[in-house]
Amino acid sequence: MADDSAALAWNWEDPEGLTALVDTFTVDLAKCEKLELVAEAPLFTREVLQGIGVTGIEFAQFKTDHPAGLASDIVGLHNGETATKRGGIYRVDGAALFTELDISEPLPIEDGAVDWVYAEHLIEHVSLTAGVAWLKEVRRILAPGGTVRITTPDLKVYAQSYVNGDGFFGKHRRRMNMALSAIAPPMPARGAFMFNQLFYVYGHKWIYDENELRYVLGEAGFADDAVQVHAYRKGARQDVADLDQVLRNDESIYIEATA
Repeated sequence: MADDSAALAWNWEDPEGLTALVDTFTVDLAKCEKLELVAEAPLFTREVLQGIGVTGIEFAQFKTDHPAGLASDIVGLHNGETATKRGGIYRVDGAALFTELDISEPLPIEDGAVDWVYAEHLIEHVSLTAGVAWLKEVRRILAPGGTVRITTPDLKVYAQSYVNGDGFFGKHRRRMNMALSAIAPPMPARGAFMFNQLFYVYGHKWIYDENELRYVLGEAGFADDAVQVHAYRKGARQDVADLDQVLRNDESIYIEATA
């Protein structure tokens, strides 16, 4: 049952208002109990990252489940008294590591400093130009042989369901309604809405299929034969593939590229 106040504010057919509402939830999610600065530099080197146990970065995440991962987001963490600042790496609540990163800017990390990069449902939130620029930075910070794994809503899945009526829309609605039941009313059942929300809800700016992902990865400098589509939680590095979240695996495409 959705919370009455949240359900009243949550309007699926008002993308701008919904984005503002979700932003308020994000601020709440960014709260923590303890922040400890463990590294600070204008440019993080491989030596510094390895010294604090970091081998890779998970973007758009406040806390990564990878034991050697560094979580990052454009939104900083705070505990009421202190807050994270750009250029610092923090230990959060005595465990996970976090740093603020804006993917629209050059990453403050030296060339070849990490072995893997992971980003779930991030690239669709920026323009095509910004997506390519970010992936160029990812390519730069990956060590030779390093892996980037990207997951994003698959345009092909939505287009096929809209045209063929294969049942995906209904199943996806039920899944999302269950996940959001505490804060949101049910998603509209109209096929056109389900197709439109892929483009206009959640702050999405560019939607991908396999060919479009291969295009942006190629523009970023990855060789086409180094790009491969995988299944949910399957990939070149199982520890990275295990970061895939079950909630959106029905709509997602999973693609990896090797530096």
